[in-house]
Amino acid sequence: MSSVNEKIILEFIKQHPSCSSMEVHNGLGLGIGYSTTKRVLTKLLNEKLVVTSGRGKGTKYSLSPIYELLTPTDLDKYFEKEIDERSINNTFNFNVFDTLLQAEIFTNEELNHLIQLQKTYENNISKLSETEYLKELERLAIDLSWKSSQIEGNTYSLLETERLLKEKETVSGKTKDEAEMLLN
Repeated sequence: MSSVNEKIILEFIKQHPSCSSMEVHNGLGLGIGYSTTKRVLTKLLNEKLVVTSGRGKGTKYSLSPIYELLTPTDLDKYFEKEIDERSINNTFNFNVFDTLLQAEIFTNEELNHLIQLQKTYENNISKLSETEYLKELERLAIDLSWKSSQIEGNTYSLLETERLLKEKETVSGKTKDEAEMLLN
C-alpha cells in the first residue's frame, strides 16, 4: 500500500463505511478518472485491505479486518482524546487469530505452529468450567495490564494493579496518570 491514492481512498472508506465505488470517486474529487478509482479499489480488494458486500452496482466497500489489524495506530492522537471519547474494546477479539491467518503474513511453518497452538488452547479451555475460564481471563487481563504498563514506566506492582483493577483502589504515593494508564 504505497500509493497516495490508495491511502486517501482507505481513509475515505474508514470515514464512510459501506460506500460504493461511485461514492468513493465523487467524495474524494482526486482528479483521477472513475476507472482509476475502480482499479485502486480492485487492488485494495486483492490485497485484502477492503471487503465488499453486494454485487454489481450495489457493491459496497468497507475496511477489512486485516486492514484494521495491520494499520498502525497514532498513539499520540489516541491519548489526546478524553477517555470517554476513545474507542475501547471491553473484550478480547478472538477473531484476531482467524484474521491473522487470512492476512498471509506468516510462512507455512509459522501457520502450522499457530494452528497447533490454537488446538492446544482449545483443548485446554474445554477442560475448564465457566468460572475457572473467567478467572483465568481475569488473571490474564491483570497480568497484561501490569506488564504493558511497566514497559511504559509505571511503578504499580502486580498486587497493586490487581487491587486497582478489581476494587478501583489507587495506591497513595503513585500518580493519577499511572492509575489511568492501568485502567485504560
